Amino acid sequence: MSNPTELRYSKEHEWLSAAEDGVSTVGITEHAANALGDVVYVQLPEVGDTVTAGETCGELESTKSVSDLYSPVTGEVVEANQAVVDDPSLVNTAPFEGGWLFKVRVAEEPKDLLSADEYTEFAG
Repeated sequence: MSNPTELRYSKEHEWLSAAEDGVSTVGITEHAANALGDVVYVQLPEVGDTVTAGETCGELESTKSVSDLYSPVTGEVVEANQAVVDDPSLVNTAPFEGGWLFKVRVAEEPKDLLSADEYTEFAG
């Protein structure tokens, strides 16, 4: 498992891109996608919703279980990935590319996000 070094990671297994014009992209890690199994349904926050770091903002349903989606940052959702809603398997096949989940205008970023190396060690 290879975690892109330019991303930061939460202990809830979400990743966060560096902000471009104040907007970051959020997805789940390859570790989380593998643990879930085949994702068959994705519920994302809607554009205009406010998300709060560490709180649930959606869910992912796989053939094995339903898991909450947590926001790694606080801010306003500016885009949801409709491609993932239409084809949830993108979460499994491309968690760091086409399988991203939503974009958020970051208002506040927690201090406890992990580097790629820290996350790899945390996730085992």
